[in-house]
Amino acid sequence: MQTEAVIQHIVGWLADYARQAGARGYVVGVSGGIDSAVVSALCARTGLEVLCLALPIRQKADQVSRADIHMADLQAQFAQVRALNVDLTPTFEAFEATVADTEAGNKALALANTRSRLRMAALYYYGQINGLLVAGTGNKVEDFGVGFFTKYGDGGVDVSPIGDLLKTQVYRLADALGVHETIRRAVPTDGLWDVERTDEEQMGASYPELEWAMAQAEAGRTAAEFAGREREVLEIYTRLNRATQHKIRPIPVCAIPPALLA
Repeated sequence: MQTEAVIQHIVGWLADYARQAGARGYVVGVSGGIDSAVVSALCARTGLEVLCLALPIRQKADQVSRADIHMADLQAQFAQVRALNVDLTPTFEAFEATVADTEAGNKALALANTRSRLRMAALYYYGQINGLLVAGTGNKVEDFGVGFFTKYGDGGVDVSPIGDLLKTQVYRLADALGVHETIRRAVPTDGLWDVERTDEEQMGASYPELEWAMAQAEAGRTAAEFAGREREVLEIYTRLNRATQHKIRPIPVCAIPPALLA
C-alpha cells in the first residue's frame, strides 16, 4: 500500500465532499481506539473545522485517557480542531432504569447497542448545531465483512473515510500519521460493555484472521476446502457475514403493485 498517497487521497476526498455539501467540516467520535484516531487525524489534515467528541458511558479509565491524549495531540498540531468531552453516562443510566423491568432475550447486547446509538444521537446533535458532517470510523472488515458495528449507532454516519481499508491497513496509516503509541498498541475493543470484551473475544478471531477469511470468501472459497484453524476462522467469518446482511444491504421497501394504488 502506498501509505502517503492513500492519506492524501482520503484527505482530498474529505475536503471535496464537505465543500460540495456546504459543510464547515467534520465531527468525529473519539474513543481512544485506532480507527477513530486515524479518522480524526485525516479530517484534521483537510484544514476544515473538526470537532472531536469523547462520549464516555461508564468507560474504562484507559480508554478515556487515550482519547484525551489523542485529542490534545490534534489540538496542538491543528488550530482548527476543537475537542469536547460529553459524559453520556447519566443519559444511558436513565434509559437503562426506564427499561429495567423488561423481560426479553439478550438484554445485555441490546443495552450495549443502545450506548452506540446514544453516541450517534450526540454526534448528529453537535454536527447539526455546528454545520459539520459526521465522519464514520468503521473499516472494511467491520463494515462489509463481519458487521461489527451497531445499526443506527456507529453505522449511522455521513461519510466513511476508511471503509475501503482493512484493519491492518488502518494501522499503517496510524504509523504514518503519528498516532500516539498507546493507541497503536491498545488491544481493539468496542467499549460498549461494563466488563471489558475485546473485539477478538467477541468475534472469535483476530482482525488479520478475518481479513484472510474475507479474501477467501471473495475468491469463492468455502470452509470445507480448509482444515484446522483456517477452517474454523472461515466458518466464523461466513456465519458473521450472513448474519450482518441486514446491516449492509439497503432497507427493504415493500413495492406496491401499481394496480393496487389506482
